[in-house]
Amino acid sequence: MTPLRFVALGDSLTEGVGDPVGEAWRGWAALLVDGLSDGQDTSVEFTNLAVSGAQTRDVLERQTPAALALGPDVVSVVIGVNDTLRCTFDIHAVAARLDRVYAAFRAQDAVLLTACLPDPGAMLGLPGVLARPLARRQRAVNTVVHALSERHGAVHLHAAEGAWLTDRAMWSADRLHPGERGHRQLALRFHALLEQEGIATGDTPSAEPEFPAPTRSASLWWLATAGTGWVARRCTDLLPQLLTLAAAEVRHRARGTSARLDLSASHAVASALAALSAAEQPDAA
Repeated sequence: MTPLRFVALGDSLTEGVGDPVGEAWRGWAALLVDGLSDGQDTSVEFTNLAVSGAQTRDVLERQTPAALALGPDVVSVVIGVNDTLRCTFDIHAVAARLDRVYAAFRAQDAVLLTACLPDPGAMLGLPGVLARPLARRQRAVNTVVHALSERHGAVHLHAAEGAWLTDRAMWSADRLHPGERGHRQLALRFHALLEQEGIATGDTPSAEPEFPAPTRSASLWWLATAGTGWVARRCTDLLPQLLTLAAAEVRHRARGTSARLDLSASHAVASALAALSAAEQPDAA
């Protein structure tokens, strides 16, 4: 058999949080593996480099060099939500990092998988004044991912839309990570895209869960232990700035100038993408 090397990069979503198998996480990327092999002429060597809490900087500086050394035929880069949850969020930096990561893998002729993601504020059911700033940031990241995916010829999944977002059965107790059903949906949708490209030649991943859904008591226990720590680590960094952003939302809403916030975010995205395009132009001198 000829081995097809599949390497997954990203954060907790790709690490598999929400889809436990024994003492480890599995996740959508592992569920996709069998669909990449026809079981006869091609086997799959799968490496998951994703780490919970990772940001675009981590993918660029740590995960990408490790992945390039493996010489992947297929590589997934699904990242960005954790950037939006940090006080250091900068769409220009996010765009520049993703552009470098995507370009590095395409230079090796790897098939690149990307995805846009739902905004965390909506998934958590935060009040509008808190959710809107996060939604604005996630829209900015998604716009950048869309544009760069097209520029680099990636196989792109629109995971920020669809009925699966509002189906509670798709999501784990924390409401930010898919449960097993949700991870299977991601694997199914990526498989369909890769099948269209003639890359996925194996069986379609099953949509039906292998394990029973966690009981309500088990979900509550997870939230009270590991889940609480996960939220606390992010709130320590995000909460002060989120309150500042919320205060700005209230002021603009009172003045009837809320549209300025959306316009400013759109200008920032356009500027970030324009800067990348300008950098690719030959020196006029």
